[in-house]
Amino acid sequence: MSSLLVLAAGMGSRYGGLKQLDQMGPNGETVLDYSVFDAIRAGFERVIFVIREDFYEAFRDGVGARFADRINVEYAFQKLDDLPQPFVPPENRVKPWGTSHAILAARHLLDSPFAVINADDFYGYDAYAKAASQIAHLTPKQCAMIAYPLANTLSEHGQVNRGICEVDETGFLSRVEEVVRIGRDEDGKVSGEWLDGVRREVALSSPVSMNFWVFPAGFMQKLEAEFLKFLEENIGEAGESYIPCVVDSLIQQGEIRCQVLQTEASWFGVTYPEDKAQVVSAILAMIDSGAYPSPLVAES
Repeated sequence: MSSLLVLAAGMGSRYGGLKQLDQMGPNGETVLDYSVFDAIRAGFERVIFVIREDFYEAFRDGVGARFADRINVEYAFQKLDDLPQPFVPPENRVKPWGTSHAILAARHLLDSPFAVINADDFYGYDAYAKAASQIAHLTPKQCAMIAYPLANTLSEHGQVNRGICEVDETGFLSRVEEVVRIGRDEDGKVSGEWLDGVRREVALSSPVSMNFWVFPAGFMQKLEAEFLKFLEENIGEAGESYIPCVVDSLIQQGEIRCQVLQTEASWFGVTYPEDKAQVVSAILAMIDSGAYPSPLVAES
């Protein structure tokens, strides 16, 4: 069964609320509604939402229930104290441990290849079609990533975090680095803070990871091992374990290869409240073009 894992446990601190449940479509649809709709028509058979346990009912009623009659819907809870022994969260820690930790929250539900997305990003149908096609051809040491050009993923209203990728001549990922606080400087150039803490320019043409991944069966075991290393080095720190960093580490170790799947699909997201108007406008334009029905669920 082809599964889509949706990371929806984020706090939405920059956005100011649970953007996963914010209405963007003309009939109250969320961005996530369009994601599930695209996943279904691309052939995915199961969707697993990774959420915070305290908004399970609101999420189930606001999103999951819309699609329960056309795709298998399951839930996993990302919890701060869900850590391997002997680790326990520091007393002052309030946030979970990042996207790696979020994926591991569903480890008991996944023993076959699966795709991963963010709940608040619109990826476009072509991205899901490419991911669904790739799932059937993965080897145990191969994964895949949907890539977008950085220029198409910036926000006009603030800085963003992106996985900046280097792709070799065969179309496989040679390196990916999580670069944070990417935005335009006063001189108009785009720069971000790299993992070494230095702020440097980032090319607008750079392929970036928007956390749309396809992983093989057995990937959870590799992820658990990498997350354990992270905890050993960072248990008392405020950092998070980013999935692009894990993939990069596995690539450098020769543990996995990652095919980069370029897509012409539209991407947009809602990092800041001011992004909402642009998202609403883009959705209306796609409805007008015939790419999506309106209302979404009733006519899907």
